[in-house]
Amino acid sequence: MNKMEKLPQKFASIGDLQRALGLPKPMHPLVSLVNYADIKTPEEELPKAMMLDFYKISYKFNLQGKVKYGQHHYDFDEGGISFIAPNQIIASKEEEKDYSGFTLLFHADFLHGSCMAKNIKKYGFFSYSANEALYLSAKERQTISEVFEHIMQELNGTIDDFSQDVILSHIEVLLNYSNRFYKRQFITRKAVNHDILEKLEELLENYFNDENALLQGLPTVNYLAEKLHLSPRYLSDLLRSLTGQNTQQHIHEKVIEKAKEYLSSDNLNVAEVAYQLGFEHPQSFTKIFKKKTKLTPIEFKQNFHKN
Repeated sequence: MNKMEKLPQKFASIGDLQRALGLPKPMHPLVSLVNYADIKTPEEELPKAMMLDFYKISYKFNLQGKVKYGQHHYDFDEGGISFIAPNQIIASKEEEKDYSGFTLLFHADFLHGSCMAKNIKKYGFFSYSANEALYLSAKERQTISEVFEHIMQELNGTIDDFSQDVILSHIEVLLNYSNRFYKRQFITRKAVNHDILEKLEELLENYFNDENALLQGLPTVNYLAEKLHLSPRYLSDLLRSLTGQNTQQHIHEKVIEKAKEYLSSDNLNVAEVAYQLGFEHPQSFTKIFKKKTKLTPIEFKQNFHKN
């Protein structure tokens, strides 16, 4: 397979995507609701990977088999939702062949002039990976189905001066419900989430003990998320639901813990501790340490050896 064949196929408009799916052109150029059952193009003829210039919210139900998350199977068979922002790569998945549902497509231009144009950035699940989809209970599925039905009714009706505002309000309701149900999902998956928290702590401990910080600098959120096979935003949201702190704050907590350990020794001065922890400049280390402890590293070291 050559390099060109591996590149995702890009779709600049909703109309282009619907044409590729064997569907008629959308009733509105900037927003459409597609029933998966209506797709005419055989699956083997669809691109294996694609990139869209617009948002995509996929609501799949009647999923065949159980959904696997990490080493556990969860949690509802009634279906789930995934969220794709513009310019993200979508790859087809063998395990998701058998399902029913809808996909809502809307271009960023459809949001112009509305509060949603700015507010959509606050919905972090658009940055989640496909395996971090929102899985719904029967009651939640009914709620989401009703919202999709309202959007479908509006798109099938006469387009007028109020259409955009009404559809936008339904999209906002959909996103707000999704926010609520993701919070529930973090709670119902507490066991596996605590496993992830333990693995994070182990990763950080090993990172500093193996002197990776000295060689590679401070651990990053992206590094930890990759090691845990999660998206950075999902990891931070998961940790915040458990501990009230995001991933970056967990990194800083571990930095302070290791800093106190090193400063308690007579063998290292403050600059050496800073470099050992991965800081390029001791001043940056001093700033974070004082912010967290109300003491400079020198003051902490002096107080420790005074006692």
